[in-house]
Amino acid sequence: MPTLVWVAVAAVVLPLAVLTQLALSRSGKTMAAARHNLTRGLVSLSAEVGTLEARGTGAGAVLRALTPESAARRIRRMIDVAGRPASFTMTRALWAKLVLAAAAALLGALLVVEFPGLPAGLVAVVAVLAGYHLPEAALWARGQERRQLIGRELPDVLDQMTIAVEAGLGFEAALSRAATTGRGALAEELVRTQHDIAAGRPRRAAYDALAARTRVADLRRFVGAVNQADVYGIPLADVLRVQADEMRLKRRQRAEEQAMKVPVKVTFPLMVCILPALMIVVVGPAVLGLLEALG
Repeated sequence: MPTLVWVAVAAVVLPLAVLTQLALSRSGKTMAAARHNLTRGLVSLSAEVGTLEARGTGAGAVLRALTPESAARRIRRMIDVAGRPASFTMTRALWAKLVLAAAAALLGALLVVEFPGLPAGLVAVVAVLAGYHLPEAALWARGQERRQLIGRELPDVLDQMTIAVEAGLGFEAALSRAATTGRGALAEELVRTQHDIAAGRPRRAAYDALAARTRVADLRRFVGAVNQADVYGIPLADVLRVQADEMRLKRRQRAEEQAMKVPVKVTFPLMVCILPALMIVVVGPAVLGLLEALG
């Protein structure tokens, strides 16, 4: 390999190693702010971290300078929809975007050096764009899966809350029981909503935040119905019963829709994989016999 290529590799790999170290190591001032908040309990940690990043200290300032604000907001929304996974924080996602894009740029530069031309340049550009957006694609896929899980769990949770309310519990007590006894993505979101209410957030605002955080259409309609019933004094047991029946009907309709899509999805593999082999088995001997007869 030419010396120029080795120099280019070293020039890219060394900064990548430094950036990775900065991403994995936490800023000392951020840790000090966390300890200060845990001991005093008066100032929000997020406000402290935001102030430190705005002042340009630590790795957060480097990340803030290299990442557009629109990309940061988009990643934050995706992380909320994905359930805030512990292994995929916002800082790691933003660093992953930059590191993957830089690695793809390195590989693209090597490809262009080895095979000069327009096709290699296009492949390099596509690789950089794909590496930059790969963490977003992973978060989007995880968010979609979690939204589907919440949609499937919602009718059962509403049935449980309906039984609890009809047995004499209040709506908040029924919601708390469904949150503590349930498992899955919806139970986690209900627990978080309960924590918001316990921390002093208004109940209506906590429910709206639940709908905005999950971005599930059925859950958003349920929250709207509950808020409307709270305003007009409608019995919540009736609202829960109607919503549970509606959600169960929609879940059945979605299952029927997916079942009806199966024949269409099977057509392409059937045409590409099965029919050619079947034609070879059926028509092949006849063609070979005809060729032998003509020969």
